[in-house]
Amino acid sequence: MKLKNMTLKNITEACNGEYFGDEALKSEAITGVEKDSRLIEEGFLYIPFVGARVDGHDFIDQVFEKGALCTLTEKDLPHANGPYIKVESSARALKDIAEFYREQLDCKIIGITGSVGKTSTKEIIASVLEEKFHILKTEGNYNNEIGMPLTILKIRDNHDIAVIEMGISDFEEMHRLAKVSKPDVCVITNIGTCHLENLGDRDGVFRAKTEMFDYAKDNCFVVLNGDDDKLINIKEVNGGRPIFFGMTDNRDVHIKKYHQIGVRGTEATIQYYDKSFDTVIPIPGHHMLYNAMAATCVAVHFGMTFDEIDSGIRKLKAIGGRNHIFQAAGMTIIDDCYNANPMSMKASLEVLSQADGRKVAILGDMFELGADEAKLHKSVGNVAVKLGIDCVICIGKLAKNIADAVRMGKAEVFYFEDKADFEEHMFEYIHKGDTVLLKASNGMKFHTLIQKIEQIK
Repeated sequence: MKLKNMTLKNITEACNGEYFGDEALKSEAITGVEKDSRLIEEGFLYIPFVGARVDGHDFIDQVFEKGALCTLTEKDLPHANGPYIKVESSARALKDIAEFYREQLDCKIIGITGSVGKTSTKEIIASVLEEKFHILKTEGNYNNEIGMPLTILKIRDNHDIAVIEMGISDFEEMHRLAKVSKPDVCVITNIGTCHLENLGDRDGVFRAKTEMFDYAKDNCFVVLNGDDDKLINIKEVNGGRPIFFGMTDNRDVHIKKYHQIGVRGTEATIQYYDKSFDTVIPIPGHHMLYNAMAATCVAVHFGMTFDEIDSGIRKLKAIGGRNHIFQAAGMTIIDDCYNANPMSMKASLEVLSQADGRKVAILGDMFELGADEAKLHKSVGNVAVKLGIDCVICIGKLAKNIADAVRMGKAEVFYFEDKADFEEHMFEYIHKGDTVLLKASNGMKFHTLIQKIEQIK
């Protein structure tokens, strides 16, 4: 399927590039966009990036052999086997091309950001909307200045709504993402303590996240966590009042009552203004109540019934690395090791605290926390003690601060500076009948621990 109005002529103009090749092909439209040469299909536009180890320009001959219609390039290509568009920056050109494509689309776009819960909120919103609409959603970690434009470029005519995750680590990044996506709906989950190296403090995080509004559609629908002390102060966005969700009855949408059913999730009654419905959120954790409320706000905005919303919530499935619960070697494993900051780590400990049997937390370093990194790690250890976690295993130089805090309580605590040392002896510390949480920043590569556990299923 050719992308609407995405001819080589229009693409060249959109990214301010210089076209080289057969002039007759400039009226041809591409069928897709890809930065990975292995995924190129007939009629695609290839976008090569120069990485630390691999230069995408080295694969241009191969992508033409696979049927690519055209390639971008930052370099001269005197012997190219097909048409190419010369640009100064592939990264900037990708955003320009995606922004042009966004303007051709009728598809509604939901932009989701926040310090914690972007992915789980995206998943539950998509799960609910799929009860009525054809949905595209962000896959994997495609939420940055490369991944998000590529996600926009995967939208097709049959998609009704795209659920787009938007992650940032510095000021002006959200401006660039929102300029491409121009969201019809803006959802902010919370304002927390992440990326403080660049953003300074929570006020900085607030300013950076709310940059989204500057490029949102004029009549955008805004959904905010009303229990967040920063977000609750937003009274108006682009001439409209946000809708606030939270745990207390003075929010537009709130939890009327709930009952946790361990690692099987939570039974809840969601109150939407003067009406309510019962549902079951099949993934455990207090934070999932907030995600379900956000999904309810979005779904009602798009005309869905409470029965449809309830059905979509109940069908929610966890994804690997994000509160994914499975059984292995007689243990219950909570795989939440994709990434971490203090808010998300405390939320995961709260999930673990609901489990039966011995509760073990394997926790690693959290990165990009700035000058207060030691204090923030200790705060996680204090929460582990308060929640009554039986055993805390800390891995990494920063995680020593977690261990130090846990030692002030009654839990067993073990510390390893190096992950490999723990991995070699892991099954001396976790046993049949345990519920085991694994959580750390992605750079700690805790997925290798998960893989080792999975091998003994």
